Amino acid sequence: MLDDAGALRTNQARRTRKALLEAAGRLLKQGRRPSFEEVAEEALVSRATAYRYFAGIEPLLVETALDLAFPGEDMFDGDPSGDAVARVQRADAEVQAMIRANEAAVRTMLIHSLQVGLDGAAGGPPARQNRRVPLIEAALAPLAGQVDEARRTRLARALALVIGTEGMVVCRDVLRLGDEEADDVRRWMIGALIAAA
Repeated sequence: MLDDAGALRTNQARRTRKALLEAAGRLLKQGRRPSFEEVAEEALVSRATAYRYFAGIEPLLVETALDLAFPGEDMFDGDPSGDAVARVQRADAEVQAMIRANEAAVRTMLIHSLQVGLDGAAGGPPARQNRRVPLIEAALAPLAGQVDEARRTRLARALALVIGTEGMVVCRDVLRLGDEEADDVRRWMIGALIAAA
């Protein structure tokens, strides 16, 4: 477990990483391909700090493109549905659509994050941005009055193992499932995990 100082460092690292992705996104939306130095300057961090999070401009731009394409938790704004299973399955379907539309970039991002892990980044900056858990938590909002916060947190973490890049890799590469069968397996897992919570 992290102490208070460790938690503060982890949160700061996540904010810095997110600032780099957002800065790169703003520059890309201007219709140009920024340099690593331009992204660092836009994010208000030093180049050395930026290199702690990304090995160079390529991994940063690959992940930025995926960050821009990833569905946000705002997809549930104005959604009165109280069916947590249907909401999580909807979030999963949106994530899978993004992954399928960007599979080469998703796999490239995975390669870069695995390399960071091999380079011994334990305790260092996060290797990837945590996009899926906020989305899953938004989908689970109807459970707020039915399931205590600790169980919802555990459920969101369990669902994060199912929804996203790693789930796609297991279904496609390990289990050799087609998209339709993989979708069926994930929908079943989502329902089973929520029922268990």
